Amino acid sequence: MEWLNALLAWLMKRRFSQIERFMDYPHDVQHELFKYLISNAKNTEWGRKYAYKDLQNVTQFKERVPVSSYEQLYPYIERMMKGEQNVLWSSEIKCFSKSSGTTNARSKFIPVSDEALEECHYKGGKDMLCLYVNNYPETKIFQGKMLGIGGSYQQNHLNPNTYYGDVSALIMKNLPIWAEFLRTPSLEIALMSKWEEKIEKIAQTTIKENVTALSGVPTWTIVILQRILQITGKSNICEVWENIEAFFHGAVAFAPYKSLFRSLIPSETMNYMETYNASEGFFGIQDQKNSEELLLMLDYGVYYEFVPMEHFEEENPKTLSLDEVEIGKNYALVISTNSGLWRYKIGDTVRFTSLSPYRIKITGRTKHFINAFGEELVIENADTAIEKACRHTGAMVNDYTAAPIYLEIGNKGGHEWIIEFEKEPDSLEKFVYILDETLRQVNSDYDAKRYMDIALVMPKVHQVPRGTFYEWMRKRGKLGGQNKVPRLSNSRTYVEDILVGI
Repeated sequence: MEWLNALLAWLMKRRFSQIERFMDYPHDVQHELFKYLISNAKNTEWGRKYAYKDLQNVTQFKERVPVSSYEQLYPYIERMMKGEQNVLWSSEIKCFSKSSGTTNARSKFIPVSDEALEECHYKGGKDMLCLYVNNYPETKIFQGKMLGIGGSYQQNHLNPNTYYGDVSALIMKNLPIWAEFLRTPSLEIALMSKWEEKIEKIAQTTIKENVTALSGVPTWTIVILQRILQITGKSNICEVWENIEAFFHGAVAFAPYKSLFRSLIPSETMNYMETYNASEGFFGIQDQKNSEELLLMLDYGVYYEFVPMEHFEEENPKTLSLDEVEIGKNYALVISTNSGLWRYKIGDTVRFTSLSPYRIKITGRTKHFINAFGEELVIENADTAIEKACRHTGAMVNDYTAAPIYLEIGNKGGHEWIIEFEKEPDSLEKFVYILDETLRQVNSDYDAKRYMDIALVMPKVHQVPRGTFYEWMRKRGKLGGQNKVPRLSNSRTYVEDILVGI
């Protein structure tokens, strides 16, 4: 299989010159994309409503078309799910990505056009491999198979000619033959809807495969790897798959899980690569070996706008184009896509770490933060603090969530954390101290509120048994790769629900 590995590696690297083009000419590429989107949608119902035919530039587009939430676009999406076409996008929409989300209990159904599958999601997968091969030219990754952990896929009850499922399932269902040949397990198993049964099937059927790479959400990948070790009786994954060399991960920050993965896969040649792939599109890929920054992918059929967080709550907030953003500021992401999402608030927040080329870090969710006392704690802060506390206490974390303790008469406010450890810290007291100190270092607002315990006291941390979060997600019907434990919340709903069940 060496010849196949060499051939596929060569084919993947051919795309690199195109990646370099949007790195060198980002504004030209985005402007061309904007014109393409407007031109293709001008005769849709949405395009006629906002007179896309005579739109001359981005300024007019921003003045004419409102920034939209899912709830505002849903009436159009519902009609598309019932079979209407040419509503938001010109080509036929047959697939919808189902996202339970982390900000709303109701499922979201995101239209996915053939163009989005080809020019965004599949292109993102190929570029991920292109950048990996570019960084690791001696790779043998194509001599084995990639274990992909997908979601479920089913016929739409509103219209039997359309389908919906997790975005990973839609991608797997429509993969080209060559890509299907390189992945495991079989589609029959990968697309099973019963998650617990699927975990068992994946574990049982992939043990004897030559798995060279993993792809998925860290939390659910850990569950499968641990089950594989239980079945085989091996001490680590390298004893099961001796040629494993890469994990392509996304959806949640990797830092809190880094030490646990290194324990499960104790290999000096194991590589980790982050992607930013959501139901709405494929947005970023880690392009440098020793950096956690993500290259913003600019030629995937997605036109980007950015809302400074101080304006996010406004009814129709002012957005910035790519050439107006600044390094270090927190922005809410707004996208227009080749599936008909127009000026859509995706719900994620990012900050730029580089403007040439444009690289970002995901900082959290627009509705997932704690700001009960003006501390403006975001997920990036929490992940950084958890990672440092683990590093200094020998701990490994499976999952966590946090919420405010609100002020009461005679009691000061604070933050309450629920943490599930895979490996307990050598001192929980030391862990909490480092957690708090790191939050003070990375967030000046939190530090100000913690000063002399004036507004916030030391965090309260509950250490819960292994499996607590898995069981909580199962009871809520939230098992699966698209579902994530909510990290931070301004409400105490999640924390209290978990504590009641312990």
